[in-house]
Amino acid sequence: MKLIADCHLHTTASGHAYSTITEYAKEASEKGLELIAMTDHGPRMPGATHPYHFHNLKIIPKTLFDVEILKGMEANIIDYDGRLDIDEIMPEQLDVLIASFHGNCLTASSIAENTRAVIKSMECPYVNIIGHPDDSRIPMDYKELVKAAEFHGVLLEVNNSSLRPTSFRQNAKESYVKLLEECEKHKIYIIINSDSHIHCDVGELNEAIEMVKSVGFPKELIANTSVEKLKQRLYLRRR
Repeated sequence: MKLIADCHLHTTASGHAYSTITEYAKEASEKGLELIAMTDHGPRMPGATHPYHFHNLKIIPKTLFDVEILKGMEANIIDYDGRLDIDEIMPEQLDVLIASFHGNCLTASSIAENTRAVIKSMECPYVNIIGHPDDSRIPMDYKELVKAAEFHGVLLEVNNSSLRPTSFRQNAKESYVKLLEECEKHKIYIIINSDSHIHCDVGELNEAIEMVKSVGFPKELIANTSVEKLKQRLYLRRR
């Protein structure tokens, strides 16, 4: 399976990542990717950048090294009503807005409250991806999550970083088996991303690809198998 895009990566602006967008684009080009999205952490993440970083994304070229660059952000869910740390960001100017539950920005609670937080975050019309819904320390009701993703037209992410042996997230493989079963049942699109924090990891998606293959998940429901399909799914709510 060939994936042509990676829509979750962090530059030095995230505070705990180690590469520039130029380094990412060059690496992506060498690996045959057609598109990447820079999605640095929102300001509630410890060490993250100032909102001005996101205001100024417009100066970045549309392509670098023949790779299309989408401008985005990984927003933090900051309460159980799904509020995001985007008040000073102007999210309408972003191509990609990932909403993620990070334990250092919101303490994990019950399955019901965790699920509510993520589902409510989808009500923001600019959210087009839910990041890494896979950590068993933040348990969720995947049936309800998938129903909400269907209703709002949001992509659910299979995060390669979560599936690596070095990941701090717990039981991601078991979580994805359950999530992908629900996604297939309801014909919900997913996106496979690296969540890279250094340029050499961009496009490194093998663990996630093998995970998806192992459960027989249909290729046609993976958004980043073509640029046309990816953009159609990302911009579904913005027409």
